[in-house]
Amino acid sequence: MLANIKLIIFDLDGTLVNAYPAINKSFNFTLNRLGYPRQSARVIRRAVGWGDENLLRPFIKEKDLARALSLYRRHHRRALLSSSFTFPHTRQVLAYFNKRGYRMAIASNRPTRFTRILLRHLDLKKYFGYILCADKLKYGKPHPQILRRIMQKFSFHPAQTAYVGDMIIDAQAGRRAGVKTIIVTTGSSSRKEIKKERPYRVIANIGGLLTLFQT
Repeated sequence: MLANIKLIIFDLDGTLVNAYPAINKSFNFTLNRLGYPRQSARVIRRAVGWGDENLLRPFIKEKDLARALSLYRRHHRRALLSSSFTFPHTRQVLAYFNKRGYRMAIASNRPTRFTRILLRHLDLKKYFGYILCADKLKYGKPHPQILRRIMQKFSFHPAQTAYVGDMIIDAQAGRRAGVKTIIVTTGSSSRKEIKKERPYRVIANIGGLLTLFQT
């Protein structure tokens, strides 16, 4: 069923990269500076995936949002360098697909600046022919615009494309774009939540892609 795939689009956070420690540090630093109560790692993890503005908005007053974003982003530039890591098997998987001639791209709701910081810091940028983030588009995920734009960039059709993410919104975006969608359970959505969206496959971690594509 995956024999026709030529393009693999990856989400970043929760899929290839574990940046949750960096996000937690920047998030609670921001809340503390503005006099808001700290939040647990579990609460923060559940709020991740919609971009940093939407991450912060539910926890602070609207009048503080601009200041919060400034504090968060300034802190996060440093936190990403000390507290973000690739998930096990990420490099092995990317090297495998690169060697076999697949085209690869990133589709992230994370702002472009921080996506590029992460990819450079973790030495992953070399694997991707295109990096597109929601701040460059009218709509972020779960809208399918980001996936459609990447397919247009490479001149591939949905039948030639697979999308790999970790959240409900990834499953929704993939389905709406008409691509084979594979969801890992290393992110912020539970397996039960993911299965309700009926993606093509649900796998435990990014390493499971090797089994899928070799069968």
